[in-house]
Amino acid sequence: MHCTTAEPARVKAVVDQCVEAGFEMVILSFGSGFPELERWVDEPEFIAEYKEIFDYAHAKGIEIGIYSLFSSRSISPEDDVVSPPGKPPTFGRAPCLQSRWGVDYIAAIKRFFEATGADFLEHDGPYPGDWCASSSHPGHAGLADSQWRQWEAQAGLYKWCKARGIFVNQPDWYFLSGGNKTGMGYKEVNWSLPRERQVIIGRQNIFDGTWDKAPSMGWMFTPLTVYHAFGDHWKESTIEPLSEHLALYEAHLAQNFLSGVQSCYRGTRLHDAPETLAVVKKWVSTFKKHRAILESDIVHLRRPDGRHVDGILHANPRLQEKGLAAFFNPLGEPVKEDFSVPLYYTGLADVARVSEQDGPPTTLQLSRAFTVDLHLELGPRACTWFVFS
Repeated sequence: MHCTTAEPARVKAVVDQCVEAGFEMVILSFGSGFPELERWVDEPEFIAEYKEIFDYAHAKGIEIGIYSLFSSRSISPEDDVVSPPGKPPTFGRAPCLQSRWGVDYIAAIKRFFEATGADFLEHDGPYPGDWCASSSHPGHAGLADSQWRQWEAQAGLYKWCKARGIFVNQPDWYFLSGGNKTGMGYKEVNWSLPRERQVIIGRQNIFDGTWDKAPSMGWMFTPLTVYHAFGDHWKESTIEPLSEHLALYEAHLAQNFLSGVQSCYRGTRLHDAPETLAVVKKWVSTFKKHRAILESDIVHLRRPDGRHVDGILHANPRLQEKGLAAFFNPLGEPVKEDFSVPLYYTGLADVARVSEQDGPPTTLQLSRAFTVDLHLELGPRACTWFVFS
């Protein structure tokens, strides 16, 4: 849950909602009002305020952490990246991680986490690639070693987090340095499109983003509140009020959880009515029941195009549930379709026990090509899933 407020009472209310719904982690998101860490980390009142919030979350069994912005801002001429001639900054304005400010910034993050017991760091930069021609920054000698030294410092921070069990959403491919999750791959401005378009585009993002990583390695986005929308467009793009757009909210929940992907549910609440809570709990419980197979690698069946049933298959021969196939109907009308599902990577060879939506299982014979044929009947904009064992 990406909480868009840092006001203590409202954060605690979000924590309580997470407990009700079965969510496990809260982050004080960008735009929440959480202040610039490096400016406040040595103020006892600041530390005490957030330690009290975090202790409350921990007492409820919820992990909690913060978002911290590094790139896309300027600190000072002395601390910013100095671009060499012909090499403009890769990501616009940005400080150098090996400037005096950058060195102090990393130290501030460590002090905050040690003092408050925070569990989660979402780091917005530094993004690797920037050169820095400064010869006065303490962490690098000049242009030639600037990229490497900045990467080394960033990787070192994530290794420090990993050693302490701190979950890290990192900006790039730092999985071998302690990072847990990076972006699944999407354009942020797409979340200002009309709600209906966000659903199919989101599923395309998941399909495309899981060719080179497992589903739990990439985060998605669910704009419960306004995001990147201008003028009156926010009214068409946000899911709030949740109970008034429950079908769209459920569509996001269903495709995220059935894909094994965790999303940034960004807003001030997870539910606003009993029926909303029931829908959230439904999909959280479905995910947790099948968590191991849902977090397993994906076999891509048919890419979403908004015109046909699309689907994916999770496969893991090491599990009792060796496969889980999910199918989605993007159309506003019911569809019936026979779909051939390849089960080779599930490890099943002769027969498969198949259960639709946790219903009673049936036994299907695999073809010589290790496939089974499923008959799909999907209502308008509906989804279903099958477990193979």
